[in-house]
Parts: sequence; structure tokens; C-alpha cells
Amino acid sequence: MHKLLMAALLAVLGVLNYQLWFGNGGWQDLQLVEERVAVQEAANVPMRERNARLAAEVTDLKTGLDAIEERARSDMGMVRSDEQFFWVPGVAIETELLGINAGLVTQPGLPSKGSNE
Repeated sequence: MHKLLMAALLAVLGVLNYQLWFGNGGWQDLQLVEERVAVQEAANVPMRERNARLAAEVTDLKTGLDAIEERARSDMGMVRSDEQFFWVPGVAIETELLGINAGLVTQPGLPSKGSNE
């Protein structure tokens, strides 16, 4: 009887150990989840940096006019009234900026819009 009880306890212990190491939610699953977390954390690093840059830009746009002016110049091709816009042939510019500035750009030898030539 004593040997039978010991064998039953060892069998139960073996089943529990098997579940701990190889069963659902066991040690192997934990290792796989930890690997997936590490991969996702590595993928999140550039996103966190991008979010920090965007948050700084939002703060700058809310508080300062310099950032708004820089954004208008770079994104929309805006020029102040006391500046001149020069188009250099052969230099690639974005097509949307070309469309925005089409009224400002004149080709040499052609009269500009609004002139009496």
C-alpha cells in the first residue's frame, strides 16, 4: 500500500511538472510571450521617439509663431510680402508647391499676371 501511494504521488507530481513546463500557460509559453514582448518593445522605440518629436512640435506650434511660419514656408511654399521667390530650373520641387506658387512664378520674357506689358 505504501509503494502504491508513493507511485500515485509521483505520478501526480509528474503530471503537474509536465503542465508546468510544457502545458498551456507553462514555462515554454512564458518564454514565447517574453520574446514577443521584446520584439514589440523594439518596434515601439522609433514610434515613441516620433511621438515625442510630434508632441514637441505641437507644443511649439501652440506657443510660438516661428514654428508656424517655418511650417507654412516648408509645407505650403508661402513667401512673405517683403521677400522674392526665385524658381531655379532643374531643381526639383514638390508638385503641390509648384501649383501653389504658380501665380508667383513667371518665365523670363513672358509678362506676369497683373502687368500691363
